[in-house]
Amino acid sequence: MLKIKLALTTAAVLTMLGCTNMTAQQQGTLSGAAIGAAAGAGIAAISGGSGWTGAAIGGVVGGTVGNIKGKQQQ
Repeated sequence: MLKIKLALTTAAVLTMLGCTNMTAQQQGTLSGAAIGAAAGAGIAAISGGSGWTGAAIGGVVGGTVGNIKGKQQQ
């Protein structure tokens, strides 16, 4: 579990460093995917499921929602 948290935190920090030249839609997609992946992994870990599966599903859902939200901001 600690390895998953460390990997997700590292990935989130590294991806946020590259957000300076992105459009609002791109930033929303990336942020949504990162938040969704972290939430999905956490929920899966709490419920006894696979953290990787939860992260993948959460990342896809979060990225989709972030893309829509970012598109509305433009």
